[in-house]
Amino acid sequence: MNSTTTTMRAITQDSLGDAGVLRLTEVPRPAPLPTEVQVKVHAAGVNPVDWKTRQGGGMAGIMGDPPFVLGWDVSGVVSEVGFGVTTLKVGDEVYGMPWFPRQAGAYAEYVTAPSRQFALKPATLDHDHAAAVPLAALTAWQALVDTVHVEPGQRVLIHAAAGGVGHFAVQFAKHLGAHVIGTASAAKHDWLRSLGADELVDYTQVRFEDAVQNVDVVIDLVGDAYDSTTTRSLTTLRPGGFIVAVPSGVSPELLERARSQGLRASGFLVEPDGASLNRIAHLIDEGAVKVEIDEVLPLADAGEAHCRGERGRTRGKLVLHVAS
Repeated sequence: MNSTTTTMRAITQDSLGDAGVLRLTEVPRPAPLPTEVQVKVHAAGVNPVDWKTRQGGGMAGIMGDPPFVLGWDVSGVVSEVGFGVTTLKVGDEVYGMPWFPRQAGAYAEYVTAPSRQFALKPATLDHDHAAAVPLAALTAWQALVDTVHVEPGQRVLIHAAAGGVGHFAVQFAKHLGAHVIGTASAAKHDWLRSLGADELVDYTQVRFEDAVQNVDVVIDLVGDAYDSTTTRSLTTLRPGGFIVAVPSGVSPELLERARSQGLRASGFLVEPDGASLNRIAHLIDEGAVKVEIDEVLPLADAGEAHCRGERGRTRGKLVLHVAS
């Protein structure tokens, strides 16, 4: 695409529904406003919130009625800067999770967003791997560091430890000095141990609350929609323990139950955070954190990526390769 082109390829949907509503189209190419950068997207991460929004859940209420362009995870190269941008320049390789929970339009060849919602991408990663990081890693980081303030020696239970958010949460919790316990199917236990997990529970064979007790923190990446995972997790916490329920939040009833037992409970929603992405990039470049990709698919196969993600068997992240 040359510099005078005013359109770009993007995956759009004109209605809510299954993966079949996603289609490759041409849409107007965005231009940066003051304090914004335009990024030529090389790769876009795929997250559960994407297919939930496609169906009418997730962030659909915030984004409004279709047509819209899904996606929040971006890795690419700054192609234009707006007036007032001082932190980035044309040619910088960046990654970010712009605008969340508003529309970012990452399933496209270009995005624009405030410059401070991006960070220089980890130098040791290619764009496909960098695109797998922002939303998942920021969710894990903000939950553990900013919400719970995990301290060395604490016992941290992470549900869905092998998933996109989970595999980062395992590594961050270990980096922070915690004793890390994860729930995952047995086939993923050796890999999770290599990432730093100290104990693992095969949730397909045993009720996790029968195997785990006296934890300080639960990072619940499953939610009550699946076998009452959040509610059951309360029984694993020691007095004063803290549960962060990421996908489904905390109902008033659950909050009251936690309080009555001397426990703390909080819902969670990740925020754009360029400063934390800088810290995460340093951890990745130092070799303290690894990024796992399950599969990379071309942009045109966004629907297939959603279908694979919805099956719930991925290890790490699914990524769309965008740049030609």
